[in-house]
Amino acid sequence: MRSVRPTTISMHILIFIHSPFAMWNIPQEHVARLRCGFPSHTFLEARSGDEALALIPEAEVAFSAQVARDQLRAAPRLRWIHSPAAGVGGMLYPEMVASPVVITNSRGMAADAMAEHVMAVTLALFRQVPLAVRRQAERVWAQDEISALGHRRLEGAGVLVVGLGAIGRAVARRMAALGARVTGIRRRADAPPVAGVGVVHGPGELHDALSHADVVVIAAPHTRETRGLIGAAELAATKPGAVLVNVSRGRLVDEAALVAALESGRLAGAALDVFAQEPLPAASPLWDMPHVLITPHTSGFRPDHWDAATELFADNLRRFERGEPLLNVVEKVHGY
Repeated sequence: MRSVRPTTISMHILIFIHSPFAMWNIPQEHVARLRCGFPSHTFLEARSGDEALALIPEAEVAFSAQVARDQLRAAPRLRWIHSPAAGVGGMLYPEMVASPVVITNSRGMAADAMAEHVMAVTLALFRQVPLAVRRQAERVWAQDEISALGHRRLEGAGVLVVGLGAIGRAVARRMAALGARVTGIRRRADAPPVAGVGVVHGPGELHDALSHADVVVIAAPHTRETRGLIGAAELAATKPGAVLVNVSRGRLVDEAALVAALESGRLAGAALDVFAQEPLPAASPLWDMPHVLITPHTSGFRPDHWDAATELFADNLRRFERGEPLLNVVEKVHGY
């Protein structure tokens, strides 16, 4: 947490939360709620990068998932950015890191939803649900085919959670509750214990940990250190027959190496919610792979997503007004 000097004057607050996908656009009723809750401030709303560039020179605060380089250069009054997302890697370019602008994010807000997603897709792969769905569409009774492949159980399985932030901890608790043996990887292996995690390793022990895991869950933030974290060498070190689940960021996994590992049979399957390029290009071989479960970056969405995102920003805005420590301050050098 970081304290800021209290402000008693009216501020200009830029809301720039716009996506080509409707689910990630802040609904107008939530913008109206902020205006009603903070009548002394002026809320500016942008629906494109050009509009944000035109409005940001007036802003002391931005509620936005992305402030680009040209926008930062045009924002001499900007003191604080709050992102409605957990990942802020796209904003951590050198000029932003060097600037005095404080960044906070929404980490932890979607942890339980994402952990439930991880459980759902892992169990689906273990129980051959993708195959059953394909055969259902073909009106084929696939009992012998599915039994030949075999059902697997989480009880007794080795689960490696890469990244023990809010998402990784939520996954670990659920996996342990179903009897899995959970191992974790995090930057500081000597940090306090995590419920449900039997052993915690540092990044240098990743290859050894992969060799014992039946399930590998990627829940680490996207930083300079984690980009390409799972590549050909790591997949070659992975236990034969393991499944990989990625709910973090697509660029943590080398997709070409992942395709090769799936084609060779080294991996038994993968559940992917994030990709290096989104939407996933139609030409990607991942679409047609029989043991790959694709979801379109929806693992973190919850029914009350915008209620929670808006309230977290409002809570931090009240703290900002009073000069109190802000929640979820991002260490810009580390990237989370």
